[in-house]
Amino acid sequence: MASSSDKMHEEKVEHRNGGPSDEELAVTSDHSIAQTRKLLFAMDIRLLPVLALLFLCSFIDRTNVGNAKILGLQADTGMNDHQYAIGLAVFYATYIASELPSNLVIKKVSPKIWLPLLTAVWGLLTMCLGFVKGFGSFTAVRALLGMAEGGLLPGMVLYLSHFYKRTEFALRIGIFYTAASLSGAFGGLLARGLNAIGHKGGLDGWRWIFIVEGLLTFAIGVLSFFVLPNSIESARFLTPEQKTLGRLRLEDANFAHEKFDWAEVKRGVFNLQVWFSACAYFAILSGLYSFGLFLPTIINSLKFASDPNEAQLWTVIPYAVAAVCTVIVALLSDRLAMRGPIMLCSLPIAIIGYAVISVSHNAHVQYGMTFLMATGMYASVPCVLSWNSNNSAGHYKRATTSALQLAIANCGGFVASFTYQKSDGPQFHKSHTIILGLLCAAWGLVAANVAWCWKINRDKANGKYAAWEGKGDDRDPEFKLVL
Repeated sequence: MASSSDKMHEEKVEHRNGGPSDEELAVTSDHSIAQTRKLLFAMDIRLLPVLALLFLCSFIDRTNVGNAKILGLQADTGMNDHQYAIGLAVFYATYIASELPSNLVIKKVSPKIWLPLLTAVWGLLTMCLGFVKGFGSFTAVRALLGMAEGGLLPGMVLYLSHFYKRTEFALRIGIFYTAASLSGAFGGLLARGLNAIGHKGGLDGWRWIFIVEGLLTFAIGVLSFFVLPNSIESARFLTPEQKTLGRLRLEDANFAHEKFDWAEVKRGVFNLQVWFSACAYFAILSGLYSFGLFLPTIINSLKFASDPNEAQLWTVIPYAVAAVCTVIVALLSDRLAMRGPIMLCSLPIAIIGYAVISVSHNAHVQYGMTFLMATGMYASVPCVLSWNSNNSAGHYKRATTSALQLAIANCGGFVASFTYQKSDGPQFHKSHTIILGLLCAAWGLVAANVAWCWKINRDKANGKYAAWEGKGDDRDPEFKLVL
C-alpha cells in the first residue's frame, strides 16, 4: 500500500503531465468535471473560431499567388519563372526574420492588439498586390507582406498555451490549423469566383482576387480586436468561478508575471528538442508550401482539367479531406498524450503519396496521390507545432522555442519557391523526389526527437536532474516531457 508521501508525489507528477495538482484537486471538490467541460467549451467557442479565421486569412493571402499565377499574374506582369520564384522567396525571408522578435514583444503589446494589428496590416498589403505592375513592385509588396504575417502563427501558439493544458493543446492547434487546409479549398473556390469578375474597372480578374481577399482580411483583423481577450482574467465571457478554475488548471500559472531574462532566450535557442522538431517541420513545410503554391499548376499541367478555371475547382477536394483528417489525428494525439509517435504514423501517408506520384504517368493516379500528400503533411502539423510548447515551461523560454522552431521551419518556403519549375512539368518527377527525400528525413528527425525526450525522462527518473527540483520549469524532475 502506498504511503501518503508517495501519493503526494504522484499527484505532483500527474500535474506536470497535464493531470490535477494539489490545488486543482481542491478545486475539483467544488467544481465537477461538467464545469470543466463548460469552461473548455466557453474558451473553444470564443477563441478557436477567431484564430481559425485569422489563420485562414493568412494562408489564403499566402497561397493565392499560386491561383493568380495560372490566371494571368505572371504573364501580365512580364515576370519569368526565376523572377516569380524570387518574389516568393523574399516573402519567406522577411516572414522568418519577423517571427522571433514578434513573439518577444507580444506580451508587452498584448495579444489583443498585436494579432489583430498584424492581420489588418497584411490585409492591406495583400490588396496592394492587386496593383503591382512588374517584378520590382511584386517583390517589394511580398517582402512587406511576409514581415506582417510572420508573427501570427508563433503568436497564436504562444497565446493558446496560456489558456489550455498540455494534453489539450494539439487538438486546439489542429482545429485552427484545419483552416490552413481549408484555405486551399476555399481559396480555390474564391479565386475561381473572383476571376469570373473579368476585366472590370480597368483591372483583370486575377487582380480582383488580391483586392477583395485583402479587404476581407483587413475587416476580419479589425473585428478580431473586439473579440479576443488578453488572458483568462480579462475574458468577459467567463464567470469569476470559471476564471479561477481556468487559472488553477494551467501548469505555468507561476510564470504569468515572469520578467524578461536573456538566459531564458538562450536556454530556448540551445534546446536540442527545438532543432530536431524544427528541422523536421522545415521538411514538412517545404512540402506543404510547395503543395499550396503549385497544386493548381500541377493539376493544370496534367490536363486533368479542361482549363485553369476548372483546375481551381479540382484543388478543393484534397484540402477538404486533409482538414477532416487533421482534426482526427490531433484529437488522437491529445488523447494518447503523444506527438512524435503519431507523426511517425502520419508522415508515411505523405511519403507514399510522393513516392507514387513521382513515378506515375497516369493523371488520375497522380491526382489521387495529392489526397495522400495533403493528408499526411497537414495531419502531422498540429503534433509538431504543440510538441515544443508542451516541453517548454516559462513564458520567454516557450516564446523563444515556438518562434525559433517556426523561423527554421519556414525556411521551407525557399525550397518551395524554387522546387516546382515549369521546365520540370508536367510530371515534376525531380520536384516530387526532392520533397519525398525531405519527408523521409523528417521521419528520421522525429524518431530522433522521441528518443531524446525519452532519454531525458529516464535521466530525470534516475536523479540526474535533482539539482533543478522545485525550480518549476521544464528542468524540474517532476516535469515529464511529452514524447
